Amino acid sequence: MGQDMVARRAFLKGAASGMLGSAGLMVGVPAFGLDIDGSHVIHEVAEPGQDATATPKYSIKFAVCGMSHDHIYGMVGAIQRGGGVLVSAYGAEPDKKAAFAKKFPDVKIVASEDEILNDASIQLVLSSTIPNERAELGVRVMRRGKDYLSDKPGATSLAQIEEIRKTIAETKRIYGILYSERFEVKAAVKAGELVKAGAIGRVIQTINIAPHQIVQRGVDPYAGGAGGRPDWFWEPTRYGGILTDIGSHQVDQFLYYTGSTEAEVVASQVANVNHKDKPRFQDFGDMMLRGDRGFGYVRLDWFTPDGLGTWGDGRLFILGTNGYIEVRKYVDVARSKAGNNLFIVDKDQARFIDCNNLDLPFGPQFVSDVVNRTHTAQDQTQALLAAELVVRAQMKATKVELKA
Repeated sequence: MGQDMVARRAFLKGAASGMLGSAGLMVGVPAFGLDIDGSHVIHEVAEPGQDATATPKYSIKFAVCGMSHDHIYGMVGAIQRGGGVLVSAYGAEPDKKAAFAKKFPDVKIVASEDEILNDASIQLVLSSTIPNERAELGVRVMRRGKDYLSDKPGATSLAQIEEIRKTIAETKRIYGILYSERFEVKAAVKAGELVKAGAIGRVIQTINIAPHQIVQRGVDPYAGGAGGRPDWFWEPTRYGGILTDIGSHQVDQFLYYTGSTEAEVVASQVANVNHKDKPRFQDFGDMMLRGDRGFGYVRLDWFTPDGLGTWGDGRLFILGTNGYIEVRKYVDVARSKAGNNLFIVDKDQARFIDCNNLDLPFGPQFVSDVVNRTHTAQDQTQALLAAELVVRAQMKATKVELKA
């Protein structure tokens, strides 16, 4: 048993003894959770793969075309880890363009999207432009013979998704959507490995709790929201609504972990609880999903308090027939600021797995897909099904007004 668990148990027992002695009202009541059998609790540190320091197998040239959301920095990092060489970038907003140029001083900043689309040497285009503009750009990119990787959401309407699917069929290009809460979270990657290995049996349900923070107080200057939010952030017609926007991550996970290839939105609702100065904004939403291989529930909000110390206490619960997994993605509240915490319980034991040393496979896999015309990093059909489901959830959502 780890030293932190021993210390925590000693603290809790001391606190319980103090309460019993002073109040005198709990004599004979068991101290719940304090007498865990340590032989059934295992702490592990997941180790990286043997090729963690290996040189990327492939190299491609890529560009950035639109940087409205700071997710672009994580997207660039993923492709660079995979062997991508960033050669040029375009941004419409002067402040975003200046920040990007400071981060990547050796990259050519071009004056228009067409300079990138007309460059035959570029194989892949990344974009985090305003959400309702991403699909149209992606279609143009594919029709110019290039692959495309969009920030989420990858589309904001059913018409856009239909056009994306049509263009993929005609051009045979890739339309990727970087659902970073699965692809760029090491504990989420580990959860996928465990599920595929049958560690908890057949997956029955996923529950995603996805709180976010409007003005992020973390130390990363390249985090979304670190410098405040632009005008488009408050307009559902531009960002897609809360279910389409941040819900994209969660529905992707529902499909992936349950293995569902068909799904429907059972119920959905949205509300503006505490931002009445932005009347069209949605700060709360949830949805219930039913797939052909499992169930899903998603809760989304913009109410992360500053005291957490990071932008959101994102949690994923995966229920299986023989056990369950919980992923505490970004923090272990009041215990550790470290993220990538995975807990798994089966018939034999409870395990905590620290996943921080693991490798992130998405970047190398996506670059390989561009080179080899495969879909290893992301299933194309599943990516667009997730995009479709969140748009449908947004369309059918009940708009709720809570009493003050």
